[in-house]
Amino acid sequence: MKRRVKITFSYDGSHFFGSQIQKNSKTVTVMGNFQKALKALGISNIAQASGRTDRDVHALNQVCHLDIPPYFDNLNKLKNTLNHHLMPYIFIKNIELVDMDFHARFSAKKRLYRYIVSHSSYSPTLADYVLFLPKLDLETINKSMKSFEGKHDFSYFKKQGSSTISSTRVIYKAYMYRYKNYSVINFLGNSFLRSQIRMMCSFLFEIDRGKLDITDLEEQLNLKRKIHTSLVPASGLYLSRIYY
Repeated sequence: MKRRVKITFSYDGSHFFGSQIQKNSKTVTVMGNFQKALKALGISNIAQASGRTDRDVHALNQVCHLDIPPYFDNLNKLKNTLNHHLMPYIFIKNIELVDMDFHARFSAKKRLYRYIVSHSSYSPTLADYVLFLPKLDLETINKSMKSFEGKHDFSYFKKQGSSTISSTRVIYKAYMYRYKNYSVINFLGNSFLRSQIRMMCSFLFEIDRGKLDITDLEEQLNLKRKIHTSLVPASGLYLSRIYY
C-alpha cells in the first residue's frame, strides 16, 4: 500500500527557470530536478507542489506531497538520499507521513511571501538574492500596504497571461519591518496571482519615491484605472511558509 508524505524543502531560484516542470525537458526547473532525483530512487509518482514560483524566485519552505512505495519505511534515509541528488541548490528539510487526502496545494490555508531589500552598497554576490535600494520610509510603506489587506479583485496587479479563473484573493496581513540594513516586506494571503507581489512592491516603491500616492494605489486596486504595472526583480522574492 502506498503512503503519502509531505515534503518541506528550500531552493535557490537563481539556478532554475522557475519551479514548474516545462514541456522542454532540457529546461532546468525545480520540480524537474525533483522528479529526476525521485526517478533515480525508482519512484515514478509525480510530486505535487503547493504552487509555482517564477524564474529567480526563491523558497525557504516550499511544500509538496508525494505517494511513496511501502518499502521506503525510513523517511530520514529517504530524505538524505534525495538530498544527495538535489544539493546544492535544492534541500529537503523534512519528510513526514500525512493522510492520503492531504494535498500540498488544495489543503493550504495561507501562504507567506517576503521581499527583501538591502540598503547596503551594491554587492554582486548578493545581487541574486536581494534588491538594492536606498532606505525606504517605514511609515509610508506600512501605511500604503494596509490598502492591500482584505478581499480584493487583483486583476490590475497580475502579469498578463495568467491562467487563473478568478483574480480575487484575500490578503490577511501586509507589513514591512527593518532588520539591520534590510527592509523585509511581508504578504500573508490565501494565495497569489502570477507576479502579483512583484507588482505590488513596485507600486509601493513608487509611492516611497513620491511618484505615486495611496489614492493612485486604491484606484488601481478598485479597478478604476491601471496606473503602474511594472515589476520589481524576482531575485528579492521568497516563498517563506505555507500554512495548513
